[in-house]
Amino acid sequence: MTIVERAQEARKASFSLATTSSDTRNRALEAMAAALEARTDDIIRINNDDYERSVSENLPGPLLKRLKFDSDKISQVIEGIRSLIHMDDPVGECKMATELEPGLDLYRISCPIGVTGIIFESRPDALVQISSLCLKSGNAVLLKGGSEASGTNRILSSIIAEATEHAGIPAGWIQLVETRADVNEMFTLNEYIDLLIPRGSNSFVKYIMEHSSIPVLGHSDGICHIYIHEDADLDKINPIVIDSKTQYVAACNTVETLLVHKNRAAAVLPSLKRALDAAGVELCGCEETCRIIDIAPASDEDWATEYVDYKLSVRIVEGLADAVDHINRYGSGHTDAILTEDENTASAFMAKVDASSVFWNCSTRFSDGFRYGFGAEIGISTSKIHARGPVGMEGLMIYKYKLLGKGQTVASFSSGDKKFTHRKLDRNCPL
Repeated sequence: MTIVERAQEARKASFSLATTSSDTRNRALEAMAAALEARTDDIIRINNDDYERSVSENLPGPLLKRLKFDSDKISQVIEGIRSLIHMDDPVGECKMATELEPGLDLYRISCPIGVTGIIFESRPDALVQISSLCLKSGNAVLLKGGSEASGTNRILSSIIAEATEHAGIPAGWIQLVETRADVNEMFTLNEYIDLLIPRGSNSFVKYIMEHSSIPVLGHSDGICHIYIHEDADLDKINPIVIDSKTQYVAACNTVETLLVHKNRAAAVLPSLKRALDAAGVELCGCEETCRIIDIAPASDEDWATEYVDYKLSVRIVEGLADAVDHINRYGSGHTDAILTEDENTASAFMAKVDASSVFWNCSTRFSDGFRYGFGAEIGISTSKIHARGPVGMEGLMIYKYKLLGKGQTVASFSSGDKKFTHRKLDRNCPL
């Protein structure tokens, strides 16, 4: 089947999927979870084949870590699917209700976007998260994973398609795209695809924006920062930095640059270096940092690099304003945190830093759809469009207006015979 035919199938399925009941979609999610549980051994076997082939092809370490889909990760994605079942149905919610005149009532109702095209690398768990979110929100989906996970992606999409179709979901709602040529053709299919969500580098996202007229929700680099203010609690610093860097080093929400107030550097850096050394983290830093601890010098390129590896750059800053300037210059708008005991300083940092998530006294690793209570996430958007940060179901919804009348015409309002009341109503659309 060609990519055009796959997109056409998804488009056709999307119209029926948008009108399925909440119960049908929830039953399909449970069927998906149960089928993945039943086929866990098969999934792991095929994923091991992908992993061994990728090792022989010298796939970089961070991508290998993302590629691995073991029993723990499978259990986590199944837990995410089942958490979606218990969440409110996002389809058909009344977001606004206004009386234009008595008997002429306007309602704004949530509805699925339609067909989404998702492009991601390495992570098979992303395929499961994305498809479950699309199903819950009534959206059809075309999925393009990395070639390194080709076998794993095939078996996962096959299991999901079979299980959900048996549960009453329209055939063709989930489509797997496999070749690079198909991806380039995807960019031209604005007749069938409503939204593209790339999960990759800044250059990749920019390439898609330049080569497609389809709206793009960009999840690009995760250049995340922690700023240690001069009053930061010494007992909180090391655990938060270690967790942010090493809890899962290949994730996009790991910290890549540490900014330290000049008045706190001497007290913080030696102890922090010992802890990071023990965790296997390589450090590089500015000249002043290198005078306090023995590490390699950092280049301008380091400040703009997403390592997703055991490496961290460190810079000493003059204060809050200097830290904010650095973050807004080099950051990717993903997640940035401040460690301080002063609420006003934290408030200023969170207001001035231009990022989709800003944290106070906690790990950057909390920037995640599941941890935010969204059930799962389709990605983390650093764009400034309808969805930003971890994108759960709400980011896959749009709305339509329903106007319920009794024979009214515009002419009677234009002539002055009638006037609009624009009175707010209870959000309870009868249709």
